[in-house]
Amino acid sequence: MNVLDAERIREPITSISGARLDILEVLSEVESTNSYLLEQPSPAPGRFRVVLADHQTAGRGRQDRIWQSPPSSGLCLSMAYTFGRVPDKLPSLTLALGTGVAEALERLGIGGISLKWPNDIIACDGKLGGILTEVQNGASDGVTVIAGIGLNVDLPDSMQLLDGPSWTNKIVDLKECTGNPPSREKLSVAVIESLFECMVRFESDGFASFQDSWERYDWLKGKQIIVDMPDGRCCGVADGVDYDGALSIRTDENRRRIISGTISLPDERDNHA
Repeated sequence: MNVLDAERIREPITSISGARLDILEVLSEVESTNSYLLEQPSPAPGRFRVVLADHQTAGRGRQDRIWQSPPSSGLCLSMAYTFGRVPDKLPSLTLALGTGVAEALERLGIGGISLKWPNDIIACDGKLGGILTEVQNGASDGVTVIAGIGLNVDLPDSMQLLDGPSWTNKIVDLKECTGNPPSREKLSVAVIESLFECMVRFESDGFASFQDSWERYDWLKGKQIIVDMPDGRCCGVADGVDYDGALSIRTDENRRRIISGTISLPDERDNHA
């Protein structure tokens, strides 16, 4: 794949979002786009900056998991946006941004996208990408959030043969799922604009305005799942998300709200035992 072209990304961005974009950088290599932005000055409230990389040498996922992305094989993008005040239920922003990525892909003609609580992007029942949100310390006004997006576009065959996470048996890319994925520049423009729109909307209306969209993409709903939490394990049927982004689970005894945890699916052999 070709090296990312900053001008081909910057130029098509609409006047609405472009007017609030401070800096858009494309790096050939960086340890992590999120880590890079965490070290940069915070944008002013209501403004944002973006960095993309052809290659991350130490990409990070949720709970410090490693995000592997060989050079020029995917989209590695992070956005820093400063909220004028700390939004209510800020952790649910990750879910809101997930709906934005899914909608951006649909606008490019890519169907079959789902979301797995709280931050995985799904296609063809495999992991297509993920979202990592972090708060930047030391912002003088409001709060600056760094949102990192990783999407597999055209992975080497060796990557697709790696074991998937515990909730799926495969890692997928857009080429496998679509046959002819859009260019990374076109993907970048669609994702940047959608993330910005989500940030503005979340600041104004919170997660409640995204809840219906999340339900439409919810990959877990109706599935038997296992949730590992710091205080123990919970098993039940996923039953959507609440107004604040908490995962709802129906167990044999009651209905539980999950704020934080690691999701896995029972082994198929267990389901048929």
